[in-house]
Amino acid sequence: MDRSISWRLLPGFYRPGKSSFKSIQALFSEFLRDRHSPSLLQAHYDNDTSDSINYGWGDSAPLEKEITSQEDLDTLINTPFAFNQAICIVEPADHVGFNTIGEPVRASINVAWLAQRIADCDSIVFPLWKSGLMDRKKLAHVLTSSLAVVFEGGHPTVRDSKTFDNTNCSHADLLDLSEELILSRRLRSAPSIFICLGHQLAAQAHIRLIKKATHEILETIDDILINQPNSRNALKQVCNRIQALGTKLRIVKDDKIVATGWDHPEFAVGINEVPEAGHCEIIHYEKSSSHPDPELAELITTQAITAEEYDGVIEESISHEKDLNIVMFHTDEVNEEAILFANWAYRNLYQSLLPARNQLVISELSWLFNLPSSIEILCSTTAEGRLCTEVAATCINYRDYDTRQTRRSFTCQFHPELRDDLREFKKSGIPAFDNLKKDDGIRLLIRILHDSLME
Repeated sequence: MDRSISWRLLPGFYRPGKSSFKSIQALFSEFLRDRHSPSLLQAHYDNDTSDSINYGWGDSAPLEKEITSQEDLDTLINTPFAFNQAICIVEPADHVGFNTIGEPVRASINVAWLAQRIADCDSIVFPLWKSGLMDRKKLAHVLTSSLAVVFEGGHPTVRDSKTFDNTNCSHADLLDLSEELILSRRLRSAPSIFICLGHQLAAQAHIRLIKKATHEILETIDDILINQPNSRNALKQVCNRIQALGTKLRIVKDDKIVATGWDHPEFAVGINEVPEAGHCEIIHYEKSSSHPDPELAELITTQAITAEEYDGVIEESISHEKDLNIVMFHTDEVNEEAILFANWAYRNLYQSLLPARNQLVISELSWLFNLPSSIEILCSTTAEGRLCTEVAATCINYRDYDTRQTRRSFTCQFHPELRDDLREFKKSGIPAFDNLKKDDGIRLLIRILHDSLME
């Protein structure tokens, strides 16, 4: 069936055909300007649906674009106006979990309504749990050509691949897509925001990419840099050092070693000491506890250097807005040591690749220049005075070799699109605009979108 018959082909729901990148950016900015002013779109809201909705994805505009088959994807790719000014939402599972009243929560609905309500920004959902990856090249093209990609959470656990068995997209498939999105952040490409399960998949993908990079460099560099012995040897030394630490670094929780080395299935993601569901406070990240591996001191220092080099969206929000309270909804967490290691490895690779760039960029190792240049832990969470999640959010930095400009993608363990009740807007109704402006999580999501869209 030709889905374009029922799809809006031009951007905008409240202002049909008039939404644009400029208007979306301006409306995001206006939303963040204060916590009390009314929406500039107020006159365009339909009073009959302003505080209640009873439909979901694929039922009616503005949620009509649900890509559930290869046919849908082919139709979409032939209507670029439908996706190049829209947010693409990737769903790895049918819901992110059950809330306190037993409802399954399809959080993507909230992302779509927030973007539409605040900035008349359309959204398209890709329920991979229904469709599978479809044509990977076409899917990647649409995602990276959109305004932004939101990689949603889900109820399976990345610690057990079997928990994905009841979906049409395996754990391995999702890792492949996560790697592709991490490598896709180039000039004029869409930023990615990985949420909860997406945050955890991104962490696993970082480690896989670093393993792949060091392996391929050591296997091929002697033949590629035949006439550049200094650059060749420096690269080999860096890769050998990364591999040596990667194979022995230990993950410690509550003074117990829970994983050793990057080949352990829970090196990147482990079970959280305290499962979180509900309100938590975001605090600045700080590593204060001791660790049995002496090398961690260098990783922490490298993290501090990364934090000094870049202005963190979330860090600025903590410092300048107020104490931030957001919603957690998970039992697994990204391991602190794994992200400290990834940042250190990315930085070392970035620096050692640069001297031989001209030769490497025309070789089979050219993909290495799409790797992040660093990854920063932005914040942690506390509940009832106890540190809960050390890596509550990260910023993935991409320092461009030619322009020296930096682009960013983000990951967060928390769900900024959910409110305290952990409910879909389809069931709870869309909050009044002034309540949206006061919600810390929603403001954080819009700030991340606003800032990353400018890069």
